[in-house]
Amino acid sequence: MSDTTQPHSPAAPPPLEIHDLTVAYHKKPVLWGVDLVVPPGKLVGIIGPNGAGKSTLIKAALGLIPTSSGWVKIFGESRSKKLRRVGYVPQRESVDWDFPVNVMDVVLMGRYGKIGLFRRPGKEDRDIAREALDRVKMLPFANRQISNLSGGQQQRVFLARALAQESDLYFMDEPFSGVDAATESAIIELLHELKSRGKTLLVVHHDLPTARNYFDMLLLLNMRVVAFGPTEQVFTYDLLQNTYGGRLTILSEVADAVRQKS
Repeated sequence: MSDTTQPHSPAAPPPLEIHDLTVAYHKKPVLWGVDLVVPPGKLVGIIGPNGAGKSTLIKAALGLIPTSSGWVKIFGESRSKKLRRVGYVPQRESVDWDFPVNVMDVVLMGRYGKIGLFRRPGKEDRDIAREALDRVKMLPFANRQISNLSGGQQQRVFLARALAQESDLYFMDEPFSGVDAATESAIIELLHELKSRGKTLLVVHHDLPTARNYFDMLLLLNMRVVAFGPTEQVFTYDLLQNTYGGRLTILSEVADAVRQKS
């Protein structure tokens, strides 16, 4: 396994540390012995073939699914103590978009980690939600039902909710899936802005041609960690071949470009 991360001092624990994480469905492992230490202030792409465990890794790190072994630390402590510092954008396909709620209500859900489930959002919370919507160019849609939005608009709303959480560590599960070019450009611009403010972001991504340009670190995953490190070091033909196996051959343009660069 390629691992070019640097050790961290005890005074500055990493945003995310995973040790020997294994997840099984019906006794069949889908993640096996994952070890990972993510340094702060990085934009990390998680790539691998379908069924590699990319979404499972995010859900396991967040405690949304049970694990068979291993542990997860967030900013050096148990997950439960630090979840308020974590933002999450789920796959759009996993959301019930017919739920009767408007755009502002969805974004305000991102504030409950700060204010508690049983307190009503105040003026400051609404100001933060409006600012988040403005940053993703969705403020004019604040009162619209989420079911009446396009796929790209829905994705922007969930990004705004994550922004309203004011988190330090973000998990995003295929935020570019099914969006138009303008939304994709707006999303990557926002991710780089968050990174420039010292935030750490892990993003499940399926498009190899853009992965090389979007992320400064890559996690190559296929049930196990194949490689993790700076993009220019792990985006190589050999490591991608190890990750995707024979399936990489169907991505001939990417394979040729990477092979030439390697």
